[in-house]
Formats: sequence, structure tokens, C-alpha cells
Amino acid sequence: MSRSVRQLSGCPNLGANLSRVALILSALFLLLPILVIVPLSFGNQRYLAFPGAEWSLRHYATLLDSAWLLSIVQSLGLALVVGALSCALAVLFTTGIWLQRRYRVLLTTIVLLPMIVPQVVSAMSIYYLDARLGILDSLLGVGLGHLLMAMPYSVIAMLVAYSRLDISLYNAARSLGAGLWTTLRKVLMPNLRAGMFTSFFMGFVMSWEEVVVTLFTSGLNVMTLPKRIWDGLRYNLDPAIAAVSTLMIVLTLMVMFARIYIGQQNRAR
Repeated sequence: MSRSVRQLSGCPNLGANLSRVALILSALFLLLPILVIVPLSFGNQRYLAFPGAEWSLRHYATLLDSAWLLSIVQSLGLALVVGALSCALAVLFTTGIWLQRRYRVLLTTIVLLPMIVPQVVSAMSIYYLDARLGILDSLLGVGLGHLLMAMPYSVIAMLVAYSRLDISLYNAARSLGAGLWTTLRKVLMPNLRAGMFTSFFMGFVMSWEEVVVTLFTSGLNVMTLPKRIWDGLRYNLDPAIAAVSTLMIVLTLMVMFARIYIGQQNRAR
């Protein structure tokens, strides 16, 4: 027994090495299904297949067609507008419940309902709302659905930002004679920049990847990128989907590395 203990004590890095191996295997298990799409995007066939002797960019060239390009532009425009609106509404809502805490829990629960209710149920409700308003299959109707689904995530980001802010800053500014708008603009907003950016980013991402609500509220006039990908996978397995997926992986990695770099720069300061 003591001999086994001495042998184990002589390998102090054994646990660390096993942890690294487990981490690497877990990362490979999670990433390989995603990375396997990259070589598929360079295939030379008209169907989804791994490239043979020749690698081609024909699937990427397909993205420049009017149909795919229009879907990318629609998704990007919707995501930018929804991100900005969800951030603005989240700032107004969280500022209100931060200054006036009455009914805070009830109001927050109502705003977060789209996260709790099954997405199909929310999509059906938005469909009937758009139908009553006469905005089905329009950018306005689809954008409204995206906004309702993105709002909870933007609100959560702002709630986290406000939880780190001391209300004494607001009270001190008001006691020194600053008006409400001046206090919000010069005292609160500078301390909430990171939260506002996160709120916008969450709204942007939720709109960019939203497919369930889009399927219910759009038809022939609005064809966002996630819906076109869905239709391509469902009907003809369009190989251009591999090219789109690869570009989205690259963009995600770029944003992630940029966020890490900015965080390191901020800590260095």
C-alpha cells in the first residue's frame, strides 16, 4: 500500500496530464462534427460530397447568386435592426425597474416569457398576431417576431450590467442637481457600455439564427439565410450550405478571438 502511494506521489503531474488529455478529447468530440463541414465546402460536385483530386470554390461562388445574396442581406439587415431595437428597449426597461423596484419581479417575468414558453408556441402566437395586423410575409412581420424572441436575452445582459452598478452614483448625481436625462447620459450610460454592447450582440445573434419564427411568419417575399439553409437541407441538400456554414464558422472564430484580444487589452490597462 505504501509502495503504491510512493509511486503515485512520484508522478505529481499525472493528474494534470490526464486532465489535459480529457480536455483535448472532449474538444475533439465537440468540434469534429463542426469542422467536417469545411472540406465539404470545397467539393467539385453538384451534390454534397468530400472533394476528390480537385478542390473547388464553386459552392462559394454560388453564394454570389441573387437568391443567396438576397437572403444574406435580409438576414444581416434584420439582425442589425433587431439588435439595435432590442438593446434600446432593454436599456429602457432595465433602467425603469432599476430606479423603481416596485413590481420588478412580475415585469421581469413577463419580459422573459418567450424564453420559458416553447418556441413553437411563441411562433404560433406571433403568426396569429402578424395575421391580424396584416404583416405576414413581410420584413416588418418577421422583424417583429425576431424582436419578441430576442428581447429576453438583451434584457438579461442589461440586468447583469445593472447588478454591478451602485445606485449611489445615481443618487449622488441627482442630489448635485443633475437632471434625469443628464444623469442617464453622463453617469449611467458610460458605466453600462459593455452591457449595452452585449445586449446588442445578443439581439443580433438571436435574430441572425432565428428559424422557427421565420418559418411561421414568412413565405415567398422574405427568405432569410437560416430559412434558405433549412429549405436547402429539407428539399435538395444544396452544397452551398457547406460554404455558408464554413463562412459562419470563420466569422464566429474571428469574433471570439477579437473578444479575447480586447479583454486582454482591457486587463493590461
